[in-house]
Amino acid sequence: MRMLDIKFIRENLIEVKEMLKKRRVEADLNHLIEIDEKRLELQQKIEKLRQDRNLAAKKKEIEWGKKIKGELEKLEPAFKAVEEEEDSYLEAVPNMLSPEVPEGEGDGDNKEIKRWGEQPGFDFKPLDHVELGKQLNLIDFERGAKVAGNKFYFLKGDAVLLEFALIDYAMKQLQKEGFVPFRPPDLVKPEIASGVGFQPRGPEAQVYTIEKENLSLIGTAEIPLGGYHAGEILDEKVLPLKYLGFSPCFRTEAGSYGRVSYGLYRVHQFDKLEIFIYCNQSESEKIHEYILSLEEKLFQGLELPYRVVDVCTGDLGAPAYRKFDVEAWMPGRPPATPLPDRFDARRARQGGWGEVTSTSNTTDYQARRLNIKYRRSDGKVEFVHTLNGTALAISRTLIAILENYQRKDGSVEVPQVLQAYVGKKVIEPIR
Repeated sequence: MRMLDIKFIRENLIEVKEMLKKRRVEADLNHLIEIDEKRLELQQKIEKLRQDRNLAAKKKEIEWGKKIKGELEKLEPAFKAVEEEEDSYLEAVPNMLSPEVPEGEGDGDNKEIKRWGEQPGFDFKPLDHVELGKQLNLIDFERGAKVAGNKFYFLKGDAVLLEFALIDYAMKQLQKEGFVPFRPPDLVKPEIASGVGFQPRGPEAQVYTIEKENLSLIGTAEIPLGGYHAGEILDEKVLPLKYLGFSPCFRTEAGSYGRVSYGLYRVHQFDKLEIFIYCNQSESEKIHEYILSLEEKLFQGLELPYRVVDVCTGDLGAPAYRKFDVEAWMPGRPPATPLPDRFDARRARQGGWGEVTSTSNTTDYQARRLNIKYRRSDGKVEFVHTLNGTALAISRTLIAILENYQRKDGSVEVPQVLQAYVGKKVIEPIR
């Protein structure tokens, strides 16, 4: 499994070191090159011995053949060990960065590039989605914890109708754009998860591994959709391939407790519609902007205020060349301090931005690891570029809907585009 090409690293060592510095990632590139030199040396010796072995067999020189066999039995395991060591070092080298990516340490340095919609101003003390979910009998965290543990929950009643309305809404919008719907497997082989960029095992694991099975639960439909064409050579004429996957998503979310992860914001299981595109190398930056425009269109249709941020170098995942987040306004979200018991209308717009979708251009990072190529019209074969984007993550979209559409009497309006599916305009409290 190859990540950044070692030849590319050799020829662009200064640029790769600068990228690592910007990402705040440590990787010993000098030692990596030393390992590669050792690998190349062993490879040349093995290739020469194999040529000699063929010659010995042709000349029927048995003793020479035995000697060669003994040398190969020593060198081939050594070569495999060096190759595995090199791959482990390459694993630590993330994708290159777009020159447009803002530099920074973490999410506080992400660059806001756009806002849409108006944050609601309430003439009452607004509730957060957990309180609303309880009063409206929509979400049950207590019984979720009883049945499955913390960070699990039951969606009930009109919340379930809202979920299916959101799926139907996004599915229809994106089918108009030529996306092919997928319902992928919920389990994948670890090499597929790792190839896409998710750690399936070890202390950094982001997804659940099934005990005694060589399978992991998916954290997003990006993982199986990314593996769909693994090991294939596609015809450039079929590109771009536009896929839309619906799946449950399972995340370990280790250490994600606290007020900013409150309620539905970070949970171990949620449903999501995921955009995934395979394209040729010249189109990926344009397609990245296209995916962002689709995400914005979906939230504009729901009439939810949001902003777009360009994710900084220190906050990017290893596969991403560039990433945009769409963050919805959530009136119940920190960094706001809790509203006082005696409501002050001047403080009514307390709340915070919460990520609801993101889109990443991973260029050929995933394609190299999964060996996915395309054949150009001139016959040349190159790695495809892959891009992904959240169409709708149901749990976080529900937060935004409940908190922005709440009314003084405790009810919640249903966004107009969802009313026909839900069958009502307003979700009323249980009396």
